Amino acid sequence: MDKTKVLKAIADESRMSILKLLLRHNYCVRALANELELTEATVSQHLKVLREAGLLVGEKRGYFMHYSVEREVLHELAKGIEALAAIEEEVCQPEECDDCLAEEKEECHKKGECSNEVKEFCHGKKNEN
Repeated sequence: MDKTKVLKAIADESRMSILKLLLRHNYCVRALANELELTEATVSQHLKVLREAGLLVGEKRGYFMHYSVEREVLHELAKGIEALAAIEEEVCQPEECDDCLAEEKEECHKKGECSNEVKEFCHGKKNEN
């Protein structure tokens, strides 16, 4: 599974709406178009992106293709996001800080802790939301 492709696919509001509908019930293009008040062509393009990301599978029923969600892809993505969220910020240790440049390293570790300015330079900005 290409996580980036899956995230890009579900980042679109219309595709997310399609995904939510398909999680509850299998639909064909026409039914999705009616439900979402979009053209069939638009829905088809969104379905193509979702299929290419591995999120959907189609099953031919008569003249129509009915789509369902590959739930395992969503579960795998959720596990990846959980693992990402579980990564903890490491405390800057002067003796282990190989990423700092020599002159910044001295400034960074005078008191055993990085100043905000040096943290930003050496270790990147930390989002404070």
